[in-house]
Amino acid sequence: MDLVNHLEGRLLFAVPKSNLEGRLQQATLDLLAGCDIQFRRETRLDIALVKNLPIALIFLPAADIPTFVGEGRVDLGITGQDQVGEHDAALPAGETSHVEEVMDLGFGRCKLQVQVPEKGTVTDPKQLIGRNVVTSFTGLTQAFFAKLEGKSDKSELSTKIKYVGGSVEAACALGVADGIVDLVESGETMKAAGLKAIDTVMESTAVLVKSKNTKNELVELIASRIRGVITAQRYVLCQYNIPREKLATASNITPGKRAPTVTALEDDGWVAVSSMVEKKSIATVMDQLTEVGATDILVLTIANSRTA
Repeated sequence: MDLVNHLEGRLLFAVPKSNLEGRLQQATLDLLAGCDIQFRRETRLDIALVKNLPIALIFLPAADIPTFVGEGRVDLGITGQDQVGEHDAALPAGETSHVEEVMDLGFGRCKLQVQVPEKGTVTDPKQLIGRNVVTSFTGLTQAFFAKLEGKSDKSELSTKIKYVGGSVEAACALGVADGIVDLVESGETMKAAGLKAIDTVMESTAVLVKSKNTKNELVELIASRIRGVITAQRYVLCQYNIPREKLATASNITPGKRAPTVTALEDDGWVAVSSMVEKKSIATVMDQLTEVGATDILVLTIANSRTA
C-alpha cells in the first residue's frame, strides 16, 4: 500500500524534524508521550504513523511548519512563535494568514533580537538604518525596520537586509553586516561572537498551531490532551489540614484553578484542603500555610489532568 493510502483519513500533525531544532524537538516528543501518542519513527523517515490513534506525524524543519499548516497540507503543528511570525510577515500584502495559534506550550523560550558588535559605536537600532543587516528572519526584520523608517512599503527600505540561513552571528566579524537579527536563548553564543543586544524584535515560545481550514475532529481531542499535560507539568497538588476558622485565610494562599476542595475531618473544627498550586511557587506557599496554622502539608505530583 502506498504512502498516500496510509495517510488517508488520518490527522496530519507536523513536529520539529531533528536535533537542529533542539530547543523544540525533545520537549515536543516528551509532550507527545504525555498525551499517549504512540509511534515509532524509522531511521531517516519523516513520517511516522501513530499506533493508537488515526494520526500521522510529519517531521519538518520548524521554519517550514507554518507554511504547511497555513496551506492546509497538515492539520496541526508545533513550532516557535518566531516562525509563525516570520511566515505571517512574509505573506503578500492583503493576504490573510491561515495559521491559527491554539495555545502557548511554554517551552523553547527565546528572543529575536537586534545585535551589534559589543565594541562598536552602535547602541540604538535607528543607527542601523541605511546599513547592512543580516538575518534568517527577513520578514520580521523588514517589518521592524519599516516601522523604524516610517515606511509602509517594505520595498522602499533604505536598510539593506540580507538573508543568511546559518551562522548569522559570524556576519559582523566577517564584515558582511553592521548588525544582525537573530534568536537568543541563553546569550552565550552572542557573547562568544562579541555581540550585544540593543533591541528585541519579539519574544517567542513553542506554540501549538492549527490550519484554519482543518475540519478533523481529532484536533480538539489532541489540544485537550496537550493542555492537560502542560497543566500537570506546571502544577502540583497541595493537601493540608487547617482549623475551619482559618480556612478563608488559607484559601487565599491556595485558591486553586477554580476553588480548593474542602472536606470536613472527624476532629471537630478542622478541615482537609486540596488545591492545585503552581510548582514554581510551592515552597513559598508551604511556608505561608505553616504560618497561618496549617498542618500535615503534603505536595503530590500530578501525572496528567483535565481542567477547565
